[in-house]
Amino acid sequence: MRVHIRTTHRRDHRRIVGALSVALLCTAGVTALPAAARTPEVPGPSDTARTTGTTDAPRPPEAPRLPDGLAKTPPMGFNNWNSTHCRAEFDEEMVKGIADLFISKGLKDAGYQYVNLDDCWALPERDGNGKLVPDPQRFPNGIKSVADYVHSKGLKFGIYTSAGTKTCNENGFPGGLGHEKSDAQQFADWGVDYLKYDNCNNQGVDAKQRYRTMGDALKATGRPIVYSICEWGENKPWEWASDVGHLWRTTGDISDTWSSMLSLLKQNLPLAPYAGPGRWNDPDMLEVGNGGMTDTEYRSHFSLWSMMSAPLLIGSDLRKATPATFEILANKDIIALDQDGLGKQATVAASESGRWTIVKELANGDRAVALFNETDQPQRITTTAKDVGLPQADGYRLRDLWQHRDYQTTGTISATVPAHGTTVYRATADPRWATYPPAVETGTDRAPLIEAGTAGGLRTTVGNLGGTPARNVAVALKAPQDWRIEATSPTTARTLLSGKKLITDWKITAPAGTAPGAYALTLTADYRSPSGTRITTTLPGSAHVVVPPPSGTAYAAELPWLTATNGWGPVEKHTSVGESAAGDGKPITIGGMGFAKGLGVHAPSEVSFYTGGRCTAFNARAGIDDESGGKGSAGFEVWADGKRIAESGTVTGTDTAETVTAAISGATTVRLVVTDGGDGMDYDHADWGDARFSC
Repeated sequence: MRVHIRTTHRRDHRRIVGALSVALLCTAGVTALPAAARTPEVPGPSDTARTTGTTDAPRPPEAPRLPDGLAKTPPMGFNNWNSTHCRAEFDEEMVKGIADLFISKGLKDAGYQYVNLDDCWALPERDGNGKLVPDPQRFPNGIKSVADYVHSKGLKFGIYTSAGTKTCNENGFPGGLGHEKSDAQQFADWGVDYLKYDNCNNQGVDAKQRYRTMGDALKATGRPIVYSICEWGENKPWEWASDVGHLWRTTGDISDTWSSMLSLLKQNLPLAPYAGPGRWNDPDMLEVGNGGMTDTEYRSHFSLWSMMSAPLLIGSDLRKATPATFEILANKDIIALDQDGLGKQATVAASESGRWTIVKELANGDRAVALFNETDQPQRITTTAKDVGLPQADGYRLRDLWQHRDYQTTGTISATVPAHGTTVYRATADPRWATYPPAVETGTDRAPLIEAGTAGGLRTTVGNLGGTPARNVAVALKAPQDWRIEATSPTTARTLLSGKKLITDWKITAPAGTAPGAYALTLTADYRSPSGTRITTTLPGSAHVVVPPPSGTAYAAELPWLTATNGWGPVEKHTSVGESAAGDGKPITIGGMGFAKGLGVHAPSEVSFYTGGRCTAFNARAGIDDESGGKGSAGFEVWADGKRIAESGTVTGTDTAETVTAAISGATTVRLVVTDGGDGMDYDHADWGDARFSC
């Protein structure tokens, strides 16, 4: 969906696209749906109850599907929108360059097929015969010429329009509503293999009617065209579109942020029963490589989309992509999960406090297991072969799909997963299990918080999950140059039998004067299998150098934070969140009352602080900023050392500032959390007015 800007985020409230009766407003990755239309969300990190088994919607009866045999596995390819929007760099040269890179970088060999255009390829007006006209500045040789070039590389070509009178861009390019037969035939004549059909400017016409009409028009051309229904999940297309199109959007647009990706994941996960060959749930395109997330987060994004059998449409400009981006996008072990012939979307086996176990049944009986850490601290996540659905066996082969290595386990499937990371295994009941090296899990109890010049502590664990011994085990901890690392307990074990652990305590000292912030801290374990094979495993992590808060009153906006995440734009100091750019907020105002100091955030948001046991209380006046125009809702929470100690309840855009007070004596860390109030994140510009600590 393209309601949230082509040029600016939808939440700037300057554009409402389509008929007033539709009034659909889309945020960065979340659509404001009617309550009856929203998909149920699975638990998030603030949920303390443990969920076991799947959290899917009830399994529907076997859905009909199109008889054309297209999209037997989720489509893989490229779409320019996330990287270029409507800027001038989107042109014929770019599209051809992407096709060339599919070949030269091995992406075609990895399974990517489609090179797709998004909005802004046409002129704003049709010609005298009602035909679409390609923009001669962007595509001087026309669309068919570009399609022919893509086809010459053994690839397929896709295009975009909207099921409305105009597309989503504010320039108002022609939409397909009322022109379905003509446009479909024009696409077929150009050699189009894939159509993305958006939902803007739909004039309130019934969605089923609009999308079925175009689907029928595509069939009538006689050309096989994959049909992507980009309806944003507004009318639950998973319930009616399996014989209309090949895939359907279940969410609003993604944006290149952790919170957006996470929100879309939680909306799409419960819809597993509706997915299958030729009928796929689509939580929107990939953001991998666009720069708004870390490589660890992008690996999670790619892993989770593949586990969900989602379409894998690259959204970054591959001409500028880093080697790390290509490494993620071309991971054939992960891609094999997405493209597995059984076509089953993964389900949630367990979820507790941001620790997820997500399981996907594969065609050969294997199970793919994603251990996903939603939190901002390392987490040990564990399950068993039995719990993921494998048969009883003496041992199992466990392939790490990011390390590309095979191990063996007696049944435990476990990893200490970095913050925002995902470990993905392919587990097999393999009679040759003992021929593989034992799986050895490395872990830490936490990310240490260290005051410069003062020693901090850390405990690491190396555990043998396999059925054969790990020999000559050695563990090492690497910190930045000039830091002091001292082991205060053994770092080696001659033999580590099945189920046994090597536990090591460390003292870590950052030099006096080290600037606050996160610093790399890498744990490495080295061991030998019974056959003599040497194995080295590495667990990347971090240590935070922190500064104790000053005595007296310390305003939150004037303290360094440990972590900060925001649903839209950056966290702002002493202003509202504004829009996507840093520093574009306004003075904080809640219910007509102004605050000179405070934090401007946007739900969902978390900002954490180091208090080091030196503070006694936190106080703030919290609410929805007046720039939301009386709209929006949010909940404000204070967490101390992982426990929620204060909450506001739901506050709306029409409420005055709510007083939030929390006793935090003895707490090492304090986290300020803003939830979306349970109705999506539209307009949720939230403020912590006059937020301060008493220390």
